[in-house]
Amino acid sequence: MFSYETKIRVRYAETDQMGYVYYGNYAAFYEVARTEMLRSLGMTYKSMEQDGVMMPVLEMRTKYFKPAKYDENITVKVTIKEKPGVRIVFHYDMFNEQQEHLNTGETTLVFVDMQKNKPCSPPNNFMEKISVFFD
Repeated sequence: MFSYETKIRVRYAETDQMGYVYYGNYAAFYEVARTEMLRSLGMTYKSMEQDGVMMPVLEMRTKYFKPAKYDENITVKVTIKEKPGVRIVFHYDMFNEQQEHLNTGETTLVFVDMQKNKPCSPPNNFMEKISVFFD
């Protein structure tokens, strides 16, 4: 299992009139967490795409417990619980500054060969870096 945490300050533009994060923006917070998690492994989406592999989102689920609010510094914990194959599942837990659990979610992404436009195995360099976290 591999986990990574990143902090995001909620910007005014991400909130509604009540100062609560608009529900559609949680997907963007998940993406920030995924991107920073990959960066922590020495990888980027850009480098994968340059190597001919993209990772589109296949499915997303989310559950809201409490609203994230304007100017809060939220923590997004992203976890990969199972060794990736053609698909990779990211689990998310979001907390406010008081460590209250705000949100939980999950996205499933697929590794796709950009030339063939077909699902493929994860890139070898990615698997070398991530495999050490799984038995």
